[in-house]
Amino acid sequence: MSDHTPILLLGAGRLGGALLEGWRLTSAFDPAQVMIRDPQPGEAARAAAAAGAALNPPEAELGRARTVLLAVKPQVWREAASALAPHLAKDAVIVSVAAGVKTGDIASAFEGRAVARVMPITAVAVGKGAGAVVSADSRARAAAHALFDPVGTLVDVEDEAQMDAVTAVCGSAPAYLYAFTEALEAAGEAEGLPPQVAKALARATMAGAAALMDASGEAPAELRRQVTSPNGTTEAALKVLLGEGGLGPLLRQAVAAAANRSRELARS
Repeated sequence: MSDHTPILLLGAGRLGGALLEGWRLTSAFDPAQVMIRDPQPGEAARAAAAAGAALNPPEAELGRARTVLLAVKPQVWREAASALAPHLAKDAVIVSVAAGVKTGDIASAFEGRAVARVMPITAVAVGKGAGAVVSADSRARAAAHALFDPVGTLVDVEDEAQMDAVTAVCGSAPAYLYAFTEALEAAGEAEGLPPQVAKALARATMAGAAALMDASGEAPAELRRQVTSPNGTTEAALKVLLGEGGLGPLLRQAVAAAANRSRELARS
């Protein structure tokens, strides 16, 4: 048992379930040190329970939790907090992945307990997650790192206002990659490739390029230069992608739109 276990996972949906899968993949925690509360447990929660996690333990057991991971849907988080807070230890730490919910509101709902707020992506399921954490409490920040460092890269953000940009650059960004891959498939088909060939090439190429960037540690700009021959085919394509109104301006607009929407949701 560490300073951060037992862990109580409140909500094992898409993100909570992904984290359970990542912990199992990386052997980050002994399943016996994980408790899961979810009225409709999915496959990941059931698999964790089969490995030794406590699924929907009685309220009397909840006081053992050292870290509570709040992973319910944002619209029901207050109800969940109200039901749970009276049963927790006074020194339990709250780590929230509820999108748009501010640390001050969470701390108030959990009766003044220490809080860290994390914006991760579901690639934690395969140990390739990314995200950011903000917290005014060093113990809560350490708890967040203990939960997420084994399954990805977690960076520290000092100003909570920056979490809207984190949402736009990280939380929403997997969809950008998937949309790019989808568009690349369609472009391949438009050039005469059979659909299955276009799909296989686009998917494998994006996955391989991302893996190489991760493994090499090189800057994206340097990797781009390495595969761009002067006056070659790649340069011809990049003149379109990086030209006026191309990928740079489009992504700036996309990230700004996502960040603005995150701010709107936080105010609602």
